[in-house]
Amino acid sequence: MKNILLLAFIFLGVSSMSAQDTTWKKGGVVTLNFNQVSLVNWAAGGDGAYSITGLFNYFANHKTENTSWDNTLDLAYGLIKTSENPIRKNEDRIELNSKYGKRASDDFFYAVLFNFRSQFDNGYAYPNDSDIVSRFAAPAYVTFALGMDYKPLPYFSLFLSPATGKLTIVGDQDLADAGSYGVDKATFDPLGNKLTDGKTTRFEFGAFMVAKFQKEVMTNVSVTTNLTLFNNYTDKVSSNRTNIDVNWDLLISMKVNEYISATIATNVIYDHDIPVPIYETISGVKTKIGTGPRTQFKQSLGIGFGYKL
Repeated sequence: MKNILLLAFIFLGVSSMSAQDTTWKKGGVVTLNFNQVSLVNWAAGGDGAYSITGLFNYFANHKTENTSWDNTLDLAYGLIKTSENPIRKNEDRIELNSKYGKRASDDFFYAVLFNFRSQFDNGYAYPNDSDIVSRFAAPAYVTFALGMDYKPLPYFSLFLSPATGKLTIVGDQDLADAGSYGVDKATFDPLGNKLTDGKTTRFEFGAFMVAKFQKEVMTNVSVTTNLTLFNNYTDKVSSNRTNIDVNWDLLISMKVNEYISATIATNVIYDHDIPVPIYETISGVKTKIGTGPRTQFKQSLGIGFGYKL
């Protein structure tokens, strides 16, 4: 976590030194959102809650006549406390993107792309707060791609790569032993003694696409959205080679006045290699009946203090 925060400061420092260079375009938003619900003798029922979420979105893009270098850093962390439950995280995100291109013709660039995704803090399989399901670098995703970048407009780009390496890192041996996030799990003898450790990495090779839109669509309203698709050519199970991993982010930032802002953020994820708990209500009780691939969706709406960089 300290290394990621250091990276953020370095990222900002480099862009600050480039402030007088007209080939650089940079900016972003920092917001701190609050939410509170209080219920007293509320006959209809409900649960009081308090939450706080911090969002940091920054970009630094360098462009010359024949080259293009785009960089973004997205950080988010949030906590929620309800009257029935202790403090839990409800937002946790680290994502760094860097893409360098050399003009091939008009709006097309030969390009190389790097992406890193992970989270800051431990995640738990609530209500069991001792069962860790994620932590920093468990998982982490590193993507390296070679391809073509189409940039017809200053605020839109489409990157396509037929040759992409994707590395999944599970830097926690217990999670690796369980085969979490698609890595090969540990092997055990009939008595439950571990014979071999689960693998902490998984490499995939395939096709990759990134579509990005980033613009102030009207006064004080900025929209940033990023859609990534990945198809693994080399899955050991041939029937899985038609599956496509999806990660789609959307951030809408609205400045109310100099100090107050509102944000809407969504994230859609689908990865066939990530099993998601499946629940059914049995005799009025929410019961886990298994796991399987599912479309994951997260949405947050916040009003708080904001600053446009």
